[in-house]
Amino acid sequence: MNKPMANEPTFRESVDLMYNRAVALMDLPPGLEQKIRVCNATYTVRFGVRLRGQIQTFTGYRAVHSEHMEPVKGGIRFAMAVDQDEVEALAALMTYKCALVETPFGGSKGGLCVDPRLYDEQEMEMITRRFAYELIKRDLINPSQNVPAPDMGTGEREMAWIADQYARMNTTDINAKACVTGKPLNAGGISGRVEATGRGVQYALREFFRHPEDKAAAGLDGSLEGKRVIVQGLGNVGYHAAKFLHDEDGAIITGIIERDGALFNEAGLDVDAVRDWIVKHGGVSGYPDANHSAEGGKVLEEACDILIPAALEGVINLSNADNIKAKLIIEAANGPVTAGADEILRTKGTVIIPDMYANAGGVTVSYFEWVKNLSHIRFGRMQRRQEEARHQLVVNELERLDEAMGDAWNLSPSFKQRYLRGADELELVRSGLDDTMRIAYQSMREVWHGRTDVTDLRTAAYIVAIDRVAKSYRAKGL
Repeated sequence: MNKPMANEPTFRESVDLMYNRAVALMDLPPGLEQKIRVCNATYTVRFGVRLRGQIQTFTGYRAVHSEHMEPVKGGIRFAMAVDQDEVEALAALMTYKCALVETPFGGSKGGLCVDPRLYDEQEMEMITRRFAYELIKRDLINPSQNVPAPDMGTGEREMAWIADQYARMNTTDINAKACVTGKPLNAGGISGRVEATGRGVQYALREFFRHPEDKAAAGLDGSLEGKRVIVQGLGNVGYHAAKFLHDEDGAIITGIIERDGALFNEAGLDVDAVRDWIVKHGGVSGYPDANHSAEGGKVLEEACDILIPAALEGVINLSNADNIKAKLIIEAANGPVTAGADEILRTKGTVIIPDMYANAGGVTVSYFEWVKNLSHIRFGRMQRRQEEARHQLVVNELERLDEAMGDAWNLSPSFKQRYLRGADELELVRSGLDDTMRIAYQSMREVWHGRTDVTDLRTAAYIVAIDRVAKSYRAKGL
């Protein structure tokens, strides 16, 4: 993968530069502008765990960027590259992301310097529980104050351990399950959480393609069907985004980039087959039905309609931005396009759907899970059968009319079955996510097209988000 150049701003500096670009177009008092910018607090913990006969020391972080709304929300990542600057930049993005999609949270982020591949499951549980213990006892994990979620290197398993650790330390908290989201279904999770971020990417693209003016800005037309898509990173987010776009919208996945190289096939790749190969072999090398390139970064530069960076920060930077040929980039990862590359791409006319919107599916469905945990009832339980009963009345009346009119009018065979079925939790979650992504996109494009001084979606997204955060602070008397 292409490395950022030496004169490239860091991820945190990129977030600050993009923030500056937006507030320069806003009328905020300097004090409030600074208050929104800075990270409120960052906690650093160094703890020991006895593993393999000796004590190993680990370093972890939890940053709280903004408490204009509480609880604050943000994932916990397990990776060796985690540092304070990264978690603070990600916490800032969470603040803006939550404001943009109107989930009632401030922004936070956590990270632990650990390579999960070096430890077995029992060891990872010991490490995770001890990290959780250090955060819980300082209320940095709490249903009403700070609610983590999965991120790079973590998933349902780690969230279940954290939730159980919180319950052990807070035995009388009836809302203990709401201390963390992204849990397995049988531990208080919600249907659709695993697919949520990838599904959100799909819904974001669908909404973009509903607007002819926006498609024209990217030099695109028609629908998603037949559009050539390159995906960088076939982890949870990249896999689900690619699968849904191919299976449900007819897009052609021409390129998949992983850490050991990339696959490319103009006729299209079988996403499930590639995923199975990666799970079995640890990478894409040796996959039989595509051209393999050892230099994955070069496939980022192949011609395509839509490029989906879905893994690490800074993969599109000053060293390769000039060579990117995609007409539309949707940032499924956090910060995949550096500030310098963003400027080059905007000058070229490339349209970028920014990360704070594009990957907000995860926090949106996390919000639904948090609400489910606080209400202590799954979505659909109260109304599903009542919906079916009301629909039955309509079907009965249609069948009566059907009999009266004879061959002149007939119900299609599948209509009754499809219409009668009440929405289950997964359908309700997808409906809520779709609505959230649509409304948030429309708020961005109103600024994008409504102001002559705003020429891109990222600046529009920052303006919408910062304005909402500012209004929250003003309501508190700041």
